[in-house]
Amino acid sequence: MPHMDVLGWIVVGLLAGALSSAVVRGSGPQGCLGNTILGILGGLFGGWFATEELHMSTTNGFFGALVVAFLGATAIRLILNALEGNDRSGHHRSR
Repeated sequence: MPHMDVLGWIVVGLLAGALSSAVVRGSGPQGCLGNTILGILGGLFGGWFATEELHMSTTNGFFGALVVAFLGATAIRLILNALEGNDRSGHHRSR
């Protein structure tokens, strides 16, 4: 992963969370704080997956970090939607 300070990861997290929110509809985390937290968690998950499973040693700067965080945030958002029982249109399914 690129060397960034805390502010850099917050910016990447906000952007990645907002992008994943636009791609995946559902009742998951929304708003600046929710998207930022989800994006940072997505960056951690995506970074772990990229290094451990894909054997990547680094990403290509800010854009690479954003892509990894976006993919991680999207995966987390899809998992949260599945656990909450939302269908693809974002409507809650009755059980």
